Amino acid sequence: MKFAVSNIALPAFNHADELGRLAEMGLDAVEIAPSRIWQNTWKGLKPGEVSDYRRLIEKAGLCVVGLHSLFFDQPELGLFKGPKKRAESLDFLEHLSGVCRDLGGRTLIYGGGRKRGDLPVDEARAEAVTFFGELTNRIEGHGTCFCFEPLGPKDSDFINSALESLDIVNELASPALAVQLDAKALIDNDEANIETFQAVQSVLVHFHANEPGLGVLGSSGTVDHAALGAMLRAVEYDGYVSIEQRMLNEVAPLADVEKSADIVKRCYGGDAPRP
Repeated sequence: MKFAVSNIALPAFNHADELGRLAEMGLDAVEIAPSRIWQNTWKGLKPGEVSDYRRLIEKAGLCVVGLHSLFFDQPELGLFKGPKKRAESLDFLEHLSGVCRDLGGRTLIYGGGRKRGDLPVDEARAEAVTFFGELTNRIEGHGTCFCFEPLGPKDSDFINSALESLDIVNELASPALAVQLDAKALIDNDEANIETFQAVQSVLVHFHANEPGLGVLGSSGTVDHAALGAMLRAVEYDGYVSIEQRMLNEVAPLADVEKSADIVKRCYGGDAPRP
């Protein structure tokens, strides 16, 4: 497995100095929240800004794994928003796929922007399938893939289960749609078991190592990262494990990143017994 950290753990808009120390911690890549780099992530974003950031990452001895926190600065977009916003959302996500490609990344993790409210589950699922059918047709040439982020019931009312995500991935059968797993969501949804990992094995492309509240790994006592790492090894996962951790200390943000980097290397890269 390879190890990454999200740039939400780093100072917004200017973290060149911090990037230079991540490789020293044994990290291989950065996962990008676009709004953590650019004030305007869509129509005002220039290709040169994207290439400049990629050079900054590569100068630090790292690469980009992909994007997440896609809708942070575009909260009016997403699924279940009506025809006009639907069209804009497709355009925005196609744009982000191109940004991901140009950064050298592959995965785009679809977390927020999918509150169904009073919309029945079957209608929401049908709309999502149609939406992603169109989106994947647009982006298959990019070499990127979207993943629904299974979230706990406190965080979303649509796609709470990794198996629900898998069901849509299997129906669309597109290389531009795959499965991501999330440590805290696996706990919230009672899916932290080998059967879940085996079910998604063939289409699993990304893993978030995180805690409730996105604190330092191991800080909550509720997520058994060693057990999750053993299950990933059991299904021979060889992709990225990305630390999803918010910036907890503005004065010394890398102190907390280093703590989590030590845990992710030990638990996900170690030799704990397989389940």
